[in-house]
Amino acid sequence: MAIVVVGNVFVDIKGFPDGAYIPTGSNAGRVELVHGGVGRNVAEDIANLELRPRFVSMVDDSPEGEDVLRKLRNHKVDTRYVVSVPDGMGMWLAIFDNSGDLAGSISKRPKMEAMVKLLDEKGDEIFAGADSIVLEMDLDKEIIKRVFHYAEKYKLRVYAVVANMSIASQRRDFFQSIDCFVCNALEAGILFVADFEHMGPDELCLALSRRVVSARIPSMVVTMGSRGAVYADMNGGRGFCPAKNVSVRDTTGAGDAFCAGVAVGLTYGKSMAQAVEIGTRLAASVITVSENVCPRFLPQELGLDIPIRD
Repeated sequence: MAIVVVGNVFVDIKGFPDGAYIPTGSNAGRVELVHGGVGRNVAEDIANLELRPRFVSMVDDSPEGEDVLRKLRNHKVDTRYVVSVPDGMGMWLAIFDNSGDLAGSISKRPKMEAMVKLLDEKGDEIFAGADSIVLEMDLDKEIIKRVFHYAEKYKLRVYAVVANMSIASQRRDFFQSIDCFVCNALEAGILFVADFEHMGPDELCLALSRRVVSARIPSMVVTMGSRGAVYADMNGGRGFCPAKNVSVRDTTGAGDAFCAGVAVGLTYGKSMAQAVEIGTRLAASVITVSENVCPRFLPQELGLDIPIRD
């Protein structure tokens, strides 16, 4: 039994200025290279809760790709369904300001044909007996189709996250099949063609509830950075969870850890409010460090009655 995570691997190149960031000038600082990608981050976050996620993805057939696999295995992520192919990983170049907020970025997406082939050949083996699925909604449409096919076949709940909302919004026909979609206010605005970024929690919670009900999306959680997160479902339920008050070093990966916490909570019997609280705690643990993922937690620390898996 395991949560299956379907998503991409990226190499993140991150630049941090020593002083105030000047967008049009030359900035002295430091550059870090870390393993990233929404799917990869979520898989490692889940593994850091002493669970053993099954990761479906691709890496480059190169020493860097082997290094990604080695780290995932060290964290006890099941990598049997990660294929090594040319151009199997993406790349994300990001610049942060002196407050730790993202100032700008450029990404190169990997080719995904190998993942389609993998799902065709080993789909039943991957999804049979799984606990749930976490899916990147901006993957190629053929991958999305196959994942939902197996989700329906094996009666698995699907929790979705996004790396590129402009691409994911083209998959609107699948959103009614998602048990919970997690995104930020900017991404929710792209999905619903609305300006959510300048709304307060109460206003956004009500606006989200109305749109989720009308779009028949089972449930959504929208993060608002330091202002917390709101959630709503198509039955009219809604709520708000405040953010943790912590010192911000680097916000990269906070949304992925938040999604991992929500997915784990909902998979293993928590209410939406409880799951969002878990996600909030994991996100807070990420932004205080330069790593893209949360530190290790025992499930019991998060109120999860789950036996630790070998």
